[in-house]
Amino acid sequence: MDSDEVIVHLFKIYYMWIFTRLDKNLKQTIKLLSLGTFLEYFDLFLYVHMAVLLNDLFFPPADTHARTLLTAFAFCSSFIFRPLGAMLFGYIGDTYGRKITVVITTFMMAITCLIMANAPTYSQIGIAAAWIVTGCRILQGMSSMGEIVGAQLFLTEATPLPVRFPVVGLISVFADLGGTMAIAVGVLATSYGFNWRIAFCIGSGVALIGSLARTTLRESPEFADARKRLQSVAKRTKEDLTQIKSRPFYNEPVDVKTALAYFLIKCSGAVFLYFIYFYATTAFKAVFSYGAHQILMHNLFLCMVQIIFLAILRTYLSTKMHPLKILTFAWIGISLFIPFLPWLLKHITAPWQLFLIQSYIILFWPNDLPGVPIFFKNFPVFKRFSVASFLFALAYAIIYTITSFGLTYLIAYLGYWGLLVLMVPVLIGYGYAIQHFIKLEKVAGRYPKLMAWDIDS
Repeated sequence: MDSDEVIVHLFKIYYMWIFTRLDKNLKQTIKLLSLGTFLEYFDLFLYVHMAVLLNDLFFPPADTHARTLLTAFAFCSSFIFRPLGAMLFGYIGDTYGRKITVVITTFMMAITCLIMANAPTYSQIGIAAAWIVTGCRILQGMSSMGEIVGAQLFLTEATPLPVRFPVVGLISVFADLGGTMAIAVGVLATSYGFNWRIAFCIGSGVALIGSLARTTLRESPEFADARKRLQSVAKRTKEDLTQIKSRPFYNEPVDVKTALAYFLIKCSGAVFLYFIYFYATTAFKAVFSYGAHQILMHNLFLCMVQIIFLAILRTYLSTKMHPLKILTFAWIGISLFIPFLPWLLKHITAPWQLFLIQSYIILFWPNDLPGVPIFFKNFPVFKRFSVASFLFALAYAIIYTITSFGLTYLIAYLGYWGLLVLMVPVLIGYGYAIQHFIKLEKVAGRYPKLMAWDIDS
């Protein structure tokens, strides 16, 4: 049994284990949201992982240094404008519902992929080609922001315990699968002459069908109930909704420390994601004489490690222990390792050594999985989408801008020790954030035992 078959087999076991505990309507909801997330992240990362090929087609020729900055810009363009998407879709999600956001975002991704599939190259129309592609990447980044938060929040509010954490974790699994499929297409394009435009066309068509299918979703129960209570109060007091929304129960304030803690968690996850997939492999391209095909193959195997040992394993463990315990363990594991990272990178002599380093970091990746529902639940229901999506987007926009451009100069002046300038502060922030949420869970009586959680919430 090869690695692909192992992933498929484990995923089937994981998927069936979750689905045996859910009713029919919720199963259908999960299928629609999971498929949509898969397509969103396939479309989003298709260009990212094929940048080594597509940048030559859509951007003007450049020297080595300029090409490094150009690659960084191509990567960042889909994240810098995410906060705008977060504000837009956050407002829609908290005002009109979670359902409409996941429909709109899937449709947006379908349209941008269709444009990119038919976009003329730099040799055909000059610099306008670069602007077209960059514009599409910006819209894709905004779209993916509303997609991932919308799907996770929808299932957080719709799924009962004890399967809430693995169900929400399933969205991350499908996002990872989408990214993995994007790399696989890149491998085909760089080694077997597969036409990359066909991939964008397929992604566009399936995403369009997915957006239509999602119109059949029911609104998340928690948000729908909150809206009903709001309308009930308005009817009973004979006030319109505008007046009701000025009352304290609707305008429940967001705790600043909680918002900061969530922001720090997202920052940490972004730093290590960039290092694993976009810095480490390309930085050693010359050392290992890697071409585009070898880089993509290397990242493809890393994605397989991520799916099995991060996404599936962590979400399964969340049924056995409190998710914040898992994240605390991950924080300790990565914190003990990072001080040795510069020395290890300096003494790498073979690709498999780099792969082991990246795999270790994936295993102890300090991100939000599987604690997403806990973080969401600590925000007021009528501000949950807006706050969570904006903080998520802001963290990624800031961190990816700093890492994409900053590492180029930090490594030049400090060597691999420059990595610690970014990694150590975000790990300190991550540790603070996890402890903050542990305190909140203790106050609510939901930590450390699973059975003490809000079963009826």
